[in-house]
Parts: sequence; structure tokens; C-alpha cells
Amino acid sequence: MPVFTPPKKRYLGYIFDCDGTLADSMPVHYRAWVDTVQKYGGQIPEDLFYALGGWPSAKIVEFLNQRFGTALNPAIVASEKENLYLERIGTIQPIRQVVNFAREVAEFAKIAVASGGILPVVKRTLETIGCKDFFPVIVTSEQVKRGKPFPDMFLEAARRMSVPPCDCLVLEDSVAGFEAAKAAGMDYVIVGRP
Repeated sequence: MPVFTPPKKRYLGYIFDCDGTLADSMPVHYRAWVDTVQKYGGQIPEDLFYALGGWPSAKIVEFLNQRFGTALNPAIVASEKENLYLERIGTIQPIRQVVNFAREVAEFAKIAVASGGILPVVKRTLETIGCKDFFPVIVTSEQVKRGKPFPDMFLEAARRMSVPPCDCLVLEDSVAGFEAAKAAGMDYVIVGRP
């Protein structure tokens, strides 16, 4: 079963999410979240984790506090979670169909990554899946005012590629990413879990 159906239409710019789109990293992120949040007396059910895909880590902690009445420190929990993810990053594999598609479209279009993660972690993930230095434009949550589901990341990626938003295609696996693409005036393709 395919992870996604490549579009027939060609675009001037292609914007790829990282986790769950280029990299099969969501299970590793989830385990890092569970282990970190439980350490501080919190919880993060798996279905909720996937529903929050694309959100910046500190915002996820704030949401968990609201949802479950906890008082987790967003900065500390988010930082520890990212560090734990990095310790386990070696097990991550590329989502081959999407990575191969990125290599194909890079022959005739501009490409970028727009991720809810933070730059050092996204770069390490791309390196782990064999895409180090492949994407000339990488936009992450700390580089824009608002993360997904707002369009800021995708609009910034389009700006850096010098491609009008209406000529960009977003490849995404999260609801927040789909909403951000729509808000940016971009077409999008849903990437399913491998």
C-alpha cells in the first residue's frame, strides 16, 4: 500500500514535513514523549500524540497541562523530550517513497522542509535518513511567530524558495499541517503512516 499518491500536476516548489513524512520517526518521538512526561507525573495517550502532530513541543506540554490538569514545565519537558529523542535517533529510517519523490522533483523544482521541530533536531533527523544538506531551505518552529496549524512556516518556506504560495505543494502527515497548507493557499498531499 502506498504511503501517498504522487500528484500528476507539477509545482514550482515542494515543501516537505520531516517527522512522519520524510522520516519514519513518529514512533520514536512518541516513546520519548511517554518516557519524559511520565517521569514528571503526566500522560500522553498515543491517539492524542498523533492528533497533535506538527505542534511545537512546548505547545504540546501546555496542551497536556490544560487537558490533564498537570503543571509540567513546558521548557524543561520539551528540552528533555528532544534530548531523549536524539539519544534514540539511530533507529529511524527514511520513508523511502517520499524521499525518492523529493529527489525526483528536485530535478525540476525548488524543495524545502517545514517542520514543527527545532532546527538542530530536524537537521539530525535529515542526516540520519540520508538527506543531510539535500534540502536548501529548512524552516522550523522557532524561526516563525506561529507554528502549525498556522501558515507561517509554509509561507516562510515559499518566500525563501522565491516561489509564490499558490505554486507550492505541501507533503504532510498531520491535521495541523493540512490546515496550515490550506491557510497558506497551497495544495497538499496526505502522507500516510508506513
